[in-house]
Amino acid sequence: MPHVQRNGCRLNYVVEGDPRSPALLLSNSLGSTHELWAPQVEGLGSVFRLIRYDTRGHGSSSVPDGPYSIEMLGLDALAVLDAAGVSCAHVCGLSLGGLTAMWLGVHASTRVETLVLANTAARIRDAQFWEERIDAVRASGLEPLVDASMARWFTNGFRAARPDVVTWYRRMLASSPPAGYMACCGVLRDADLRGAIGEITAPTLVIAGMHDPVTPPADADAIRTRIRDARVTVLDAAHLSNVEQADAFNSRVLDFISEKGPAHG
Repeated sequence: MPHVQRNGCRLNYVVEGDPRSPALLLSNSLGSTHELWAPQVEGLGSVFRLIRYDTRGHGSSSVPDGPYSIEMLGLDALAVLDAAGVSCAHVCGLSLGGLTAMWLGVHASTRVETLVLANTAARIRDAQFWEERIDAVRASGLEPLVDASMARWFTNGFRAARPDVVTWYRRMLASSPPAGYMACCGVLRDADLRGAIGEITAPTLVIAGMHDPVTPPADADAIRTRIRDARVTVLDAAHLSNVEQADAFNSRVLDFISEKGPAHG
């Protein structure tokens, strides 16, 4: 994978597709890597120039000492776009990646053509929740959290029907660097964009999972009320709707971006 250095962090990224196609930046969730978006490579790679990257502290990106902030993650995303030679992109983020996308919509509006905010919230849980998560990982590592996370990431039906997929994502989470995971938990502990996202002017699609216990549909509705003309679509999925309902997810993203017009790097 190519990489770019920013603020003491090596950010690994991959660019796929025709450079003449509209650019779509994909930002991953806590405990995942750029491979979170494998179903989108298959479903959207022929239409978009896909730019995937590992959030700092995850995957093959480096793990600088924390704390991290949502501003830091947003500036990382801009550095990836710069390295890929893209001046303006459609931006899709899931969970933590959705917060990063919202930050871009507020603070780097000229770089954002449209926003797709998947399984996310302007404020995800509360500070106590993330402090307890940090303490748990510091004490025992990630492995004790992995099975419970799979129950949040995927519905019971999907876990029974596609154990191969669940095993693959389980391995992804289990192999996350604990220090990077904790530092990004700190981002989630501190980030509250509820007051800021009213400034977003980019056309916005919010995707929720009907069975998502982390960021339920009520969180999507809260985003919709704050971003002018934002749309919400709800899929029959838990937290990783882009995996569990990949075809529907890809269709919603493609239809939305096609309606709003392409961006070119």
